[in-house]
Amino acid sequence: MADHLKNLRVRRRRHPVPGERPAGDSKVAVLGLGRFGRSLALELMRRGWDVLGIDFATGIVQKTGDQLTHVAAADCTDPQALEQLGIGQFSRAVVGIGTDLEASILATSNLVDAGVPNIWARATTRQHGQILERIGAHHVVLPEHEMGERVAHLVTGRMMDFIAFDSDYALIKTLAPRVVGGVPLGESRVRSTYGVTVVGIKRPGADFTHATAETVVQPGDVIIVTGKTRAVEAFAELESIGPAPG
Repeated sequence: MADHLKNLRVRRRRHPVPGERPAGDSKVAVLGLGRFGRSLALELMRRGWDVLGIDFATGIVQKTGDQLTHVAAADCTDPQALEQLGIGQFSRAVVGIGTDLEASILATSNLVDAGVPNIWARATTRQHGQILERIGAHHVVLPEHEMGERVAHLVTGRMMDFIAFDSDYALIKTLAPRVVGGVPLGESRVRSTYGVTVVGIKRPGADFTHATAETVVQPGDVIIVTGKTRAVEAFAELESIGPAPG
């Protein structure tokens, strides 16, 4: 690592991404530009953020150089390299390194030592995530685990989408079951009977809108439901009203 500064190269994107910039601090550093890190960095750019992308592989840096605000070929495990890039001036940073456990841990530790106040780190296993939390990561993301859980729910049930917010709380999209059809949601007693809350509704051919106590669910409606994971799973398995007439 001693010679890392000799090979340090920084490329800057000449033109900012069009669109409105987020209010306040709009800089994010993304360490590791593999599939996860690059996808995240590009989405942040699309939303108007200034993104510094850092990766050890010069080939990846060259491919990404024209897509991000700043790109650097540097060793994320070396605190001196990160210091030269001004990592301590960032209020937000993401460690996108996943498969190299040692590099992931060292990069996260370097961000902690640099005083970055908001650190997100990618983990490949729950044990990996626990280590990252213990060394100071403020947020741990398990994309493979979360995607596997999500797809499993879609494959085995009637859900159209599934998002877990915690170990025991989720939001789902599903075709409206018969038990909520024909009466205002406030009279359906969904919350007291099934332990879930209907928060959104989409009519065929229309956009999603907020569901209220006066909303009457009709055949073909898609609804957004929140609640304990087991409760929303059971609710999604209830017989649906069916497709819209005609």
